[in-house]
Amino acid sequence: MSIQRLNTESASTIPQEAFDWYDEYAHGDIDRRTFLSRLAAIGLTSAAVAGGLIPNYALAEQVSFNDPEITASYAEFPSPDGLGSGRGYLVVPKGGAEKKPVVLVVHENRGLNPYIKDVARRLAKAGFVAFAPDILHTLGGYPGNDDEGRAMQASLDKVKVETDFINAAKFLKNHELSSGKLGVVGFCFGGYVSNMLAARTPELIDAAVPYYGTPAKAEFIPNIKAPLLLQFGELDKRVNATWPNYEATLKAIKADYTAYIYKGANHGFHNDSTARYVEDQAELSWSRTVEFFNKHLA
Repeated sequence: MSIQRLNTESASTIPQEAFDWYDEYAHGDIDRRTFLSRLAAIGLTSAAVAGGLIPNYALAEQVSFNDPEITASYAEFPSPDGLGSGRGYLVVPKGGAEKKPVVLVVHENRGLNPYIKDVARRLAKAGFVAFAPDILHTLGGYPGNDDEGRAMQASLDKVKVETDFINAAKFLKNHELSSGKLGVVGFCFGGYVSNMLAARTPELIDAAVPYYGTPAKAEFIPNIKAPLLLQFGELDKRVNATWPNYEATLKAIKADYTAYIYKGANHGFHNDSTARYVEDQAELSWSRTVEFFNKHLA
């Protein structure tokens, strides 16, 4: 196990308290009016928020959906004990019917947005079959607006939501193109789901990469068998407060884990559609993710 801190500068000039308030707002701890009033009190306008904190998904495409090295489509999976049915974005490397390691990509708390789809395409470019479920499928899918997506996701039964992701993992592990080795990577809420899947379905998960995710419920953590690569932003107070106890349990069960804390980085530092993104940190964390999957899913 190792923990490393990276000395990299923030790419944003937005005051840190604005990032902290946005994190509270994005996770339902404060409402939009409170968020905007706090911004106004330090001289930030709603236009500044739109230009900096709120995602601009036009910036988030690193791999085009029509890239000749991949094939992107949609696939459905059964989830009768969950929300009823599931659907997600399936991206396959070009190369015929050759079986590949598979990676489940888990979105944040707002549904399958363009950034997460791009992450799936990046994994396919790296040689994995990637599948990104949309937990909002039974409500019509990601609505194209993060505020609306958050409200939709918050309305869903949390137990059934987790069951849907378990069923998505089963679907992908047993897919006709799967080599039988399954990884999971997730961001924010998806980081929690990555931790949860490793703890609740150790028979399914062969490697997990939670980005700034909270741990699974304490009673499930001792079940973890898969190696973990945990990625944190130093300034992410909410998630980082859960790490000491989680790490203590991982040590106690002798889990195979590595954690990186990226100095000066906020929650969401990998998301290249917002001002929280810092390219060198995000790219380094991603290269570690791909290397980790290559090692453990080969």
